Amino acid sequence: MTIFHIATAADWERARADGSYTTSTLGVSLEQQGFIHASRAEQWPDVRDRIYAGCTEPLVLLEIEPAQLGCPVVEEVAAPGTTETFPHVYGPLPPAAVLAVTPLT
Repeated sequence: MTIFHIATAADWERARADGSYTTSTLGVSLEQQGFIHASRAEQWPDVRDRIYAGCTEPLVLLEIEPAQLGCPVVEEVAAPGTTETFPHVYGPLPPAAVLAVTPLT
């Protein structure tokens, strides 16, 4: 099952040049958060609407193959008091694990 991550186009281009994507979510690094936020197919549109609504930078949707990551992906509850889980990637994302990149409007 593929998972998804919304990235700024600039962060994704930097990751392609550096060989590793390390942004957890908008303005927060993997080092700060401890994991990279990801979503299942039915979840990412809501994440875009809630987290990235005010973002003026170009965004892309990364479609990720978890088996290519080389690090754990753990389903975890997103916030206290909720029951919905999201996949969290516990390590840097190698660009080779990204199957598709789709610009978002």
